[in-house]
Amino acid sequence: MFAYKQHITIGDPNHVVLSHLPFRSGQKVEVLFLVEEDGSEAQMLGMPTLFRKTQSLPQIQTITEEDIAIEIAAYRSGL
Repeated sequence: MFAYKQHITIGDPNHVVLSHLPFRSGQKVEVLFLVEEDGSEAQMLGMPTLFRKTQSLPQIQTITEEDIAIEIAAYRSGL
């Protein structure tokens, strides 16, 4: 089996054009699209799990709305 790799950027997800391919007319090929992750998308997929784990920690149960407001105010003031 011969493998050929070409990187493209999708402009129109309804129409993809590949050109200058090393295949002959009529030759059957298999096309496989692999998305290159930039990291941020993969990190976002893990966020719900992180939130569930964090919210289940015992020490989190003692935090009050007032504690949260104080932390937000401190962050906004640059402290």
